[in-house]
Amino acid sequence: MSNIIAAIDFSDCSINALEHAVSIANKGILDLHLVWVNNPSITKTTIYSDNASELIEEIKKQFAKLIEKYKPLLPESNIDYVIREGKVYREILDEAREMESLCIIMGTHGSSGFEQFWIGSNANRLISVAHCPVISLRAGISAKHQLERIVMPIDSTIDTRQKVPFTAYLARLFDAEIYVVSVYASKYKAIQRRVDEYTDQVIEYLEEEGIPYKRDTLVVDNLTTSTIEYAKKVRANLISIMTEQETSPFNLLIGPYAQQMVNNSPFPVLSINAKETLIMASR
Repeated sequence: MSNIIAAIDFSDCSINALEHAVSIANKGILDLHLVWVNNPSITKTTIYSDNASELIEEIKKQFAKLIEKYKPLLPESNIDYVIREGKVYREILDEAREMESLCIIMGTHGSSGFEQFWIGSNANRLISVAHCPVISLRAGISAKHQLERIVMPIDSTIDTRQKVPFTAYLARLFDAEIYVVSVYASKYKAIQRRVDEYTDQVIEYLEEEGIPYKRDTLVVDNLTTSTIEYAKKVRANLISIMTEQETSPFNLLIGPYAQQMVNNSPFPVLSINAKETLIMASR
């Protein structure tokens, strides 16, 4: 059976992410693997030191409570946990590789009595090099756990279509509708025609897979703002993106599209790295 990973720091943010993970695991009959990482630079305690026993015992108690609460929602799946030590984003990724996980689900900002996991660049670092899809939720997001409408922008980059199979997989699990949006970030007709061509290919794939969809277009100056506003308009509860996107001069000043989306979206964000990017990152 395949599995998914939920990164846990016991904050409200990470519990919200866990509940989304439970929903996906239940629909897909997937095992759910919870991961907590001890970062000694913050806790000042190594797992192997004499004064670590109280910390670890408390972590185990908290995990036991979570499993007791959520296991009844996963009658056909296993739910377990692991405690690792080191840099948070690296340990989460290593666990996902070792478990051959289908995806990682996490909160992007949280603080608890144990440590502050996702403050700073941990989430962005994890997303930028993840070998599998990552679903991230900002603190305070109260989106429905049951996916209903997924916004999937299509741009002129050759990698834009790589997010389609996993997005379609999620849509199939929940019988969700995908909003395929042709994004025109350039006024050049040749580039717009390329976007249309890619969108046609995406639509053909969805029709072959029997995935319900709507097709739309957006002319944008700022990709992040336009995508989020569109998602609000259609009442989406997931936005699917590639981690590398087209950028306008304005976006270059305030950071990459994916980072802006993860940090600002009021909806969960599904981020997928281009295969070519991963090959370069592994060299």
